[in-house]
Order: sequence, then structure tokens, then C-alpha cells
Amino acid sequence: MEEIKVKQQKRVNYQEIAGNMLKSILAGMCISLGGIAYLASQNKIVGALFFTVGLFMVLTMSLNLFTGKICYAFDNKPSYLLKCLLVWVGNLIGAVAVGYLLQLTRLDSLQASVIELANTKLSDTWYSVFILGILCNILIYVAVDGYKNNETALGKYLSVFFGVSIFVLCGFEHCVADMFYFSFAGAWSWHTLLYVIIITLGNVVGGLLFPLCKKLYNKKVV
Repeated sequence: MEEIKVKQQKRVNYQEIAGNMLKSILAGMCISLGGIAYLASQNKIVGALFFTVGLFMVLTMSLNLFTGKICYAFDNKPSYLLKCLLVWVGNLIGAVAVGYLLQLTRLDSLQASVIELANTKLSDTWYSVFILGILCNILIYVAVDGYKNNETALGKYLSVFFGVSIFVLCGFEHCVADMFYFSFAGAWSWHTLLYVIIITLGNVVGGLLFPLCKKLYNKKVV
């Protein structure tokens, strides 16, 4: 009986991992849809506003997005970091898939814009994209935590609206969005992977900055 219970537990764990991976892949695809809306917009401000559809879909459908999940690392056990890593991989799969599939459609006319965007990002310095990654995830935390904790629907949606549109308008670096842009531009290389990792690390720092400050503040208050 004990062996059967162990096998059932393992089966449940595998199902949970598979489910989380699927939700991560779908999240990467959702952010890519936001990226497409941004590229298709002639106006930069309008594009930034439409990009919010990506995070809106992630939050309303309870999907797994790395930049949102990492913000809650301090609220979970160390093993949570492994889950975040798996989420990152799933986001990568989803974003890369959409980027390369888009090249097979008539929307490949947008490639000139995305290639220019990718070249701008990849010609930047590593410390610049790292800092921009930090600033991006501060706003992602504002968006995700605002959606999570606001009691009214209007408050939830405004958090997403302002948090996302501002980071896009300012040109901050979001690792999953960049996974899509680099894929659609056909710009993947070891250099590209290195930049995605640096941007990811910046997103991690930005995502943990405000939660850490809140924890330290609460300890002082107590």
C-alpha cells in the first residue's frame, strides 16, 4: 500500500510540473501577443498601451510569468526558485515559438521594425540592459502586486495598465518580451543568450527590491 501511495504522489508531482510548464509556455505566448501589438502600432504610445494585453491575459488566466513569479521569492521556500527557473524555461519556449512562427505569416512585414529593435538592444552595454531590467521589474511588481491586492476591478486593471505601459514606453528590458523580439528578428546567438540572462538577472533584482524593502520595514515596525 505504501509503495502505491508513493507512486501516486510521484504521478501527481509530474502532473503538477507538466501543468506549470504548460501555463509557463502559454504565458510566454501571451507576452509575445503583446509584443506583436506593440510592433504593429505606428504610434509608440499606442503600442505601449496595447502591449498591456500580454500581462492582462497572464493575470486573468492565472498563467506563470517569470517576471511576476520572482517577485514573491521571499514569501516561499528556497525550492520556489527552482519553480521560477522552470517558469523561465517555459516562457522561453512559448516566446521563441511565437517569434519563429510569425516569420511564416504575412506579418513578417514587421521584421524590419523588430530587427532594428533587436539590434538596438544587442548593441547596448551589459550594464545598461541590466539596469533597464531592474527598472522594468519594479514596474512589473507594481502591476502584479496591484492586481493581486486591489479589491476593486478598476484598481486591478489600472495597476496592470500603468505598470506595463510605462515600462514599455520608457524602453526598459523585460526578459520574456525580449525572447520574443530576438526570435522574431532571427537574432539568436550566444551573445543574445548572454544578454537575455543579464536582463533576467536585472529583472530578478528589480522584482525583489520592493518586497525586500517591505519586509525590512515591517520588521522595524514590529
